[in-house]
Amino acid sequence: MSNLYPYLKKYKKHLVLGPIFKLLEAIFELIVPYVMAQLIDVGLNGRDKIYILKMGGVLVLLAAVGLAAALFCQYVASRCSQGFGTELRNVLFYHINTLSMSNSDEYGVSSMVTRFNSDINQVQLGVAMLIRLAIRAPFLVIGATVSAIILKPSMCWIFLVAAPLVALALWLIMSKTLPVYTKNQKKLDKITSIAREDLNGMRVVRAFTEQEREQKRFEYSTQDYAKSVIAIGRISALLNPLSFLIINLAIVALLYFGANKINTGSLTQGELVAFINYMTQISLALVVLANVMVLFSKSYASAKRVSELLATQSAVKDQAQEDISAIEGAPAISFKEVSFKYGDGSPALKNLSVDIQKGETVGIIGGTGSGKSTLVNLLPRFYDVSQGAIEIDGVDIKKYPLRQLRGKIGLVPQQAVLFSGTIRSNMKWRKEDASDEEIISALKIAQAYDFVSQKSDGIDSQVQQKGKNFSGGQRQRLSIARALVGNPEILILDDSMSALDFATDLALRKALNEQLPEETTKIIISQRATSIKNADKIIVLDKGDAVGIGKHEALLKDCDIYREIFESQQKTAKELTENAEVKDED
Repeated sequence: MSNLYPYLKKYKKHLVLGPIFKLLEAIFELIVPYVMAQLIDVGLNGRDKIYILKMGGVLVLLAAVGLAAALFCQYVASRCSQGFGTELRNVLFYHINTLSMSNSDEYGVSSMVTRFNSDINQVQLGVAMLIRLAIRAPFLVIGATVSAIILKPSMCWIFLVAAPLVALALWLIMSKTLPVYTKNQKKLDKITSIAREDLNGMRVVRAFTEQEREQKRFEYSTQDYAKSVIAIGRISALLNPLSFLIINLAIVALLYFGANKINTGSLTQGELVAFINYMTQISLALVVLANVMVLFSKSYASAKRVSELLATQSAVKDQAQEDISAIEGAPAISFKEVSFKYGDGSPALKNLSVDIQKGETVGIIGGTGSGKSTLVNLLPRFYDVSQGAIEIDGVDIKKYPLRQLRGKIGLVPQQAVLFSGTIRSNMKWRKEDASDEEIISALKIAQAYDFVSQKSDGIDSQVQQKGKNFSGGQRQRLSIARALVGNPEILILDDSMSALDFATDLALRKALNEQLPEETTKIIISQRATSIKNADKIIVLDKGDAVGIGKHEALLKDCDIYREIFESQQKTAKELTENAEVKDED
């Protein structure tokens, strides 16, 4: 967890001043029993009103100064813990964004969200308690014991017996509960994961009327988490009764042996009251210390999880610093014996070799799980190839700075993702200083300008979270327009026209061919053979293998899989047309 310490360095003064003022409060608290003893023995027994008022004033002064010290410590602890938590969140968010997709797959979004929120909150609380109570409680226990020994050594054996017994109870309970806290956070990850799945897939759940099943699945996870927390709570709940039992027995022993000593004159009434006060202070401090240890156990488990995520190195290394110049005359993209697999699974791509020239339109088609999206995810280095190499403009993509590499590519993913803000703010993701003319041009090419221009605010119209105020087809067209702003050298459409009707699809493909710069290389993944049949080159994938590369006519002759896909889609289209004609006749 050493990688968390640097974020506390900024608050060194807080980490020193806070405990110092808390120690001052504890010192004043330790003086109180002695003052009380003097007030009883001298003031009350001697019926000295002036002395009583004097000692009463001292008690009030001690309380006021102690309160001021405690308030200052509270302020310092809040500043330190909240500042530390804020900085840690910012750093963790930045770090998460540097991780590769394989790292994200390893942890899962739900786990990262839990670490980002719940775990950091717990670590924040631990820092605050470290300043406020971690030093005060042990100091009170030791200080009260030492004060009692100084006051009357013959009675200190009771303290020396009680304190270790409470410490033993604390250790036994902590040894049982500490290992469970990490498991609980993992169970919380699972609850977050289920909630996230169901909220994102709410329409699917309702469409299949599976609300009851999902409710049971969620309840099972929450009940499992609750049982675990309750089990820890039951063990932890023993701490206070055990501590108070031991301390109360110690107070009984003090009263018993103290009364005999008072009768013999070797102990005064005030000293006995002071002893009881010190024992009470010890008991309260030990209970606080026990609760702090429970809290520290949770914070430690959370800190380990945050530290683990911070220590994770991206599987994709961005080592290049300076921009790389293209090699003149080289292909725009070159796949050289490229293979890739996710984790320890079977290969998603196998020995793919193909050159794509500048300005070419390349279609990629294949069945589900054939490796189409995997292929294009390798280009911007969301993942690194397992074997082989990919070159852009004759240079291995690993030699490019990620900023330059991804700046060459305009990617439209399968799932259209828009961010809350305005259409204008979404359009400026590739190019921050894009002009209105550039944005409007991209919207027109993407066949999105018609519905955007009909809105009262035009490109300044609001976009709700995930673009929920737009239809699926509108979101896809806006996503395509966003990728077009800034004229990327390589445009990748990852099955991003699936929600478009045939007329819009045709108009979009025509605009891409006619209005984009000639040197723009276009890669189109599609389930529709008709959408890519005019491409300069078509790559047919099947279970990770490139079973066919060529033009439409050649593939119809030589590639059985492509021919099957094309003919089945033609047959389906023909049947739909015939059914529509029959309905018209009826």
